[in-house]
Amino acid sequence: MTKTLSALLILGAAVTAFYWWNYFTGGDVMVSHERWYTAFESSFPVADGWMAVCMAVAGVGLWRGDGWGARAGLLAGSALLYLAAMDITFDVENHMYAMAAANDAMKFEVFINATTLALGIWTILVSWRRA
Repeated sequence: MTKTLSALLILGAAVTAFYWWNYFTGGDVMVSHERWYTAFESSFPVADGWMAVCMAVAGVGLWRGDGWGARAGLLAGSALLYLAAMDITFDVENHMYAMAAANDAMKFEVFINATTLALGIWTILVSWRRA
């Protein structure tokens, strides 16, 4: 179970990097190109970068069974939950979820919200027991 979590944390860090690469180069992941949306989304790369670093470090540490992996997992889990809460709150307040029926980028956003929330909870539960 810990190996699966470790792999998902490392994969999540890579997906985060890909997301931002796409956002700034192709824009396929953008739900909207309007300024109110891009202003909000463009404020996330540094925070998501921190989250991705924590996820990668935790993934390696948990895989190896090192004690620092669980401590990094607490950092990663906390960052995942915080960023999920920010994203979900924005999406709810701006009625973004209704766009998922006709917008593939919003469907991906829903996936990101759900997996970030679930991965954050799982990471904290596993890491708390091991820290």
